[in-house]
Amino acid sequence: MAADALHQLIEARHGQRLRTAPAAPPGPLAGPADPPGVAYAPGAPPPPPVSGPTPFTSTAPATVSLPDAPGPRDAPAPLVAHGCWYPAADPTGEHVAFICDRGGVPQLWVSTADGDDAHLLDSDPDPVTEVSWSPDGRWIAYTCAPGGGEHTRVLCVRPDGTGRRVLAGAEAGQFAHLGCWTRDGSALAVTVAEPAVAPLAHGATAHAPEEDPTEAYGVPPGLPPRWAERDGRATLLGGGGPDGAGPGRRPDAAGPVDGTAANGGLAAYLVDPEAVVSPVLLATEAGAASLRVCDVSADGRLALLRHGPRGRREAMVVRTADTRTACVVPVADGDPWIGRFSPDGRTLWLRSDADREFPALLAVALGEGGVFSGLRPALEREDAGLELLTVCDDGASAELAWNVHGATELERVALPGAGAVGAVAAPQSVPLPHEVVTRMAQAGPTGLFLALSGSRRRPGVWWLPDGVTPVRTAWSARDEDAVPPGRPPVRPTPVRLRARDGLPIGGWYYRAPGRDPGRPAPCVVHLHGGPEEQERPVFNPLYHELLGRGLDVFAPDVRGSSGWGRSFVDADLGAGRFAAIDDVADCAAHAVAAGLADPTRLAVMGRSYGGYLVMASLVFHPELFRTGVAVCGMSDFATFFAGTEQWIAQSAAVKYGHPVHDRELLHTLSPMSRVDALRAPLLTVHGEHDTNVPPGESEQMVRAARERGVTAELLLLRNEGHEFLRADNRRLFRRTAADWMQRHLDH
Repeated sequence: MAADALHQLIEARHGQRLRTAPAAPPGPLAGPADPPGVAYAPGAPPPPPVSGPTPFTSTAPATVSLPDAPGPRDAPAPLVAHGCWYPAADPTGEHVAFICDRGGVPQLWVSTADGDDAHLLDSDPDPVTEVSWSPDGRWIAYTCAPGGGEHTRVLCVRPDGTGRRVLAGAEAGQFAHLGCWTRDGSALAVTVAEPAVAPLAHGATAHAPEEDPTEAYGVPPGLPPRWAERDGRATLLGGGGPDGAGPGRRPDAAGPVDGTAANGGLAAYLVDPEAVVSPVLLATEAGAASLRVCDVSADGRLALLRHGPRGRREAMVVRTADTRTACVVPVADGDPWIGRFSPDGRTLWLRSDADREFPALLAVALGEGGVFSGLRPALEREDAGLELLTVCDDGASAELAWNVHGATELERVALPGAGAVGAVAAPQSVPLPHEVVTRMAQAGPTGLFLALSGSRRRPGVWWLPDGVTPVRTAWSARDEDAVPPGRPPVRPTPVRLRARDGLPIGGWYYRAPGRDPGRPAPCVVHLHGGPEEQERPVFNPLYHELLGRGLDVFAPDVRGSSGWGRSFVDADLGAGRFAAIDDVADCAAHAVAAGLADPTRLAVMGRSYGGYLVMASLVFHPELFRTGVAVCGMSDFATFFAGTEQWIAQSAAVKYGHPVHDRELLHTLSPMSRVDALRAPLLTVHGEHDTNVPPGESEQMVRAARERGVTAELLLLRNEGHEFLRADNRRLFRRTAADWMQRHLDH
């Protein structure tokens, strides 16, 4: 978007706040209650009423210059065993920026596609989480986490290391997320979060369960509309707000539906890296759960945003001139980069699970002003979901990564021309050297970069100069460096079982090397987070640490996990959480019945939601496991809702239950409410800067266990948040957890 176009948007925005956008012809699906010019696709919830300007105001991000990075340089004492991921190519496809932890922490690196001269571009010790190279090649934007915490900021730097500056997240109390570039590279979209209430400080006293955390921490009391009406085994456990609408708000909404004051929120801006043009506001949302700008049309008139809490994500087409929503289509959880406009802006290619079990490639036809005028599936599979999607700049082709029971199948397809009137051509399969694709990036007109991970290989970046033939980059770690010498990497075996209520469950079993196949082994049941994450056959140093100690690892997908369809994701909603806890016990029983695991030497371990499941399993099934390790887990839903970030609470209410309407259910599901049943020794691990699940969740569980004479310890990692990103801390965590497991399972 050229600078003069940005000025036009600014001028339009000046007069927008107190006036109504010009009405556009309603789309074919628009009803009488719809705002003018807004159409909602099948399956989308009805819009909240619009009664005037939103009361939520946000402070535009200010560009802050930083000392120049002195140019590309080698990392001091680089690690041999390292990972590379999240590639972003320059317009020619000859150079690529990426994240690499060779220096001990994920940092921004840059290299040529076919050379081995990878260089560190920003030597600051703050972990980098996302990277994006501008379409004009002049800037590399990236997200970093100062101090390793959850409050991130967006920076940009020139490819030679000069001009480094903070674009968003530099202001006190504010943090930011990376969005897309405009097609000409003149502006970058960023999302700015402004919490109205500071999260619960480390060491502070949490609200008691009888207090109302929604009043103190701004969690809106209304449930999202139809939050549990999907096709899973869900039960609606509470009512909505007085008008039936929930806390989710579209950018053009008037404010909280219950009339309360706005409490925190998200705002999306277009920011000029040169700081010549003022930031342009695209969308605001009070009490938002998520908001990301995924694409801006080639003419700059439309923006594609992903919005909404877990299980209720929506793709919104927003008109940039007046920030009004033109159409809404439900989309799947998972990767936030949900789709892209065709070059003429008439078609929106979208990764969505609207009205289907698995995400598919949809072609959404757009009329004048971005109004919805039709939708059809372009490509879909019966038992696999579309996980990643990239569309080339000219709109002629796309790459599709399908999740097939945890592994990836990659395809390239030719797309029809303007208006998407033709059918998508038969896809061309792309061979993969690793099991899982974690990120795709276009590399010039026909090339592609892939971030790949496999069960026996560290994450690396592969280059496909012709789009179909993978070549490993010279700066990715070698396969022989995956594990220490003398410790062979382990390839997991897929497992399928049925829970006690008949629900099929999948997972992966890792057998310790050298183990007699007919001899039951000590086994660690490891539970992923989310709960919508999925266990994938990717390299996990923790598993190899445990396997090297002679411990088997069983990593299942209990109900609520992704990758197995919407019904499976929704099967743990509300009271279904009790069945998810039972799934953990059923997985352990299956490993024993299969002759793999020793029933007297079982342990359970997990992180985030998996950490919650660890504590829940130990108190709901106290005689089953000999020990447990809970990493960043919730021990009491009341204190969790009181202490977490407001937008995390917004999504969590959709998944776990509402902290007011479902207070009794959440109390019963909280491990702290049954801590008297705890028998097994418990190790908890937490990052000191975790504002997703505050460290107090681990502290109160350890304190309660010790008061009851149960062995319990807490490992608090410095300069870490909800994810552990520093090599030394990750190593300390792995060894501490493995030592704990070995000590309690070997005797």
